Order: sequence, then structure tokens, then C-alpha cells
Amino acid sequence: MPELPQRISYFPLPEMDDEMMEEMQRCATEGTPRPESSAVRAHSKMAFWAFADSWAKLYRNGVVDHALKELCRVYVSRSVKCEYCGNQRSTEAGISEGKLDDLMNFETSGAYDERQRAALSYAEAITWRLDPDDAFWDRLHSNFTEQELVELACFISLTMGQQSWIRLLNIDHHKVMAGSSASLAPGFEDEDSLRASKSDSGYWAAKPE
Repeated sequence: MPELPQRISYFPLPEMDDEMMEEMQRCATEGTPRPESSAVRAHSKMAFWAFADSWAKLYRNGVVDHALKELCRVYVSRSVKCEYCGNQRSTEAGISEGKLDDLMNFETSGAYDERQRAALSYAEAITWRLDPDDAFWDRLHSNFTEQELVELACFISLTMGQQSWIRLLNIDHHKVMAGSSASLAPGFEDEDSLRASKSDSGYWAAKPE
């Protein structure tokens, strides 16, 4: 599979200040996000920190369970076909790969409980710009407080916006601060395994021939 041209370069690490490099090191060792997308955002210091701070508050912290947010994040990845984001995993979430297989069929899958299905329906409505009815909102309000609904929606919107943009850039893993496999999905731990996984006929983002 030929390598696609990268649309925006990675900002040079030597030109980042100490605070930015500390965040980059966190990306390399903890992941989600990994360092490549952060290195692109680093072209604008304001954008770099606006995302990093918002991501820390909405994704890694907050009142909504982190694993629930991770389900929504991967759902968005598969919806907008952001390979870079879709091939990352939160190790803190503890979600098995098998549980992610049915994400696009979450309503009929037995892999999710009602609260998870409700959250995913929220992600679906935001991502696909659906026009849900009163039953949709009754379902959400029966599973979540208004504080949780606001936090979850802001997180879904943040990751959807970023992933819709990142998928256009043709960036990939193991290009910045290489050598770490932090928070990568199985089969993407290094460049060789990444290429092999993307060449597999069952690859989730395989493009039709």
C-alpha cells in the first residue's frame, strides 16, 4: 500500500519549549493522543494547548466513566474513518478488542449494556447529524444526569471535530518520538506490524478496490 502524502508537517521537536516537550513526552509514554497529532497541532501553540487542556478535562477526567468515553471515541473513529485515531486505544479504559468489533451495530449487539448503548446513540446522533425524537431524549435522561450529558456531548464533539480533520492529514504512528507502542491497538506496535495490519483484508478501514 503506497504511503500517502502528508498534508501538514510535524513541528520540529527542538523548537518546542520545555512545557510543550513535557506534554509530548506524556503523549509518547501514555498515548491517546500519541505524539504525531500533537506535533501537527504544535504549529499553533494556542491550538496545541487548547486541545491538550480540553482533552485532559473532558477525556481523562470528569464525571462520566472514562471507558464509556473511549467507546464513543472509537465509534467516532470508525464513523469518520480516521485511521490514525482509530488505531489508538486507552489502556486505562480496559476495553477488549472483541467489545469494539460490534461498535457500528451497537443497538443490536449483546456486547453493550443499556447505558453504553445510550451513550453510543448520543455519539451517533452528533456524528451523523441525526434529528432524534423525544424517545431518544427520554432514553438519555433515564441513563445520565444533565451534567453527564453536557460533558459527554462536549467530549464527543471535540473528538469528532479533531478526527474529521486528522483523517485528512495522512499522518501515521511511529513518525514522531518513535519507539513507543503506548496506547496502540494490537497489531500496530511498530512500523512493520502496522503495515501488515493495514494490508490485512479484514482491516477495519480497508478501502474498496
